[in-house]
Amino acid sequence: MEIRIQDVHFDATEALKSFIQKKVSKLEQYYDGIIAAEVTLKVVKPETAANKEAQIRLVVAGQDLFASKTSDTFEEAIDGNVEALQKQLIKFKEKIRAK
Repeated sequence: MEIRIQDVHFDATEALKSFIQKKVSKLEQYYDGIIAAEVTLKVVKPETAANKEAQIRLVVAGQDLFASKTSDTFEEAIDGNVEALQKQLIKFKEKIRAK
């Protein structure tokens, strides 16, 4: 799976990028047909407490799965997105098996 990280209007640290790589790559254990993952990180204006937005789009054979969360930290937002995508992947896999 190819993981692309895009940071909008700021530079993500290497620690954050490796955290994202580790978390997103774990999604492959739920479905091995993931082609690519696109992660977009944004700092939402104005400067409030929960102003870190993370979006993850998974490109899966024939369909895209998407999750977006806004939290105090990018790590929290990524964790929330990964949990949401795990559920989506399980549903997607069940739908394929039913056919």
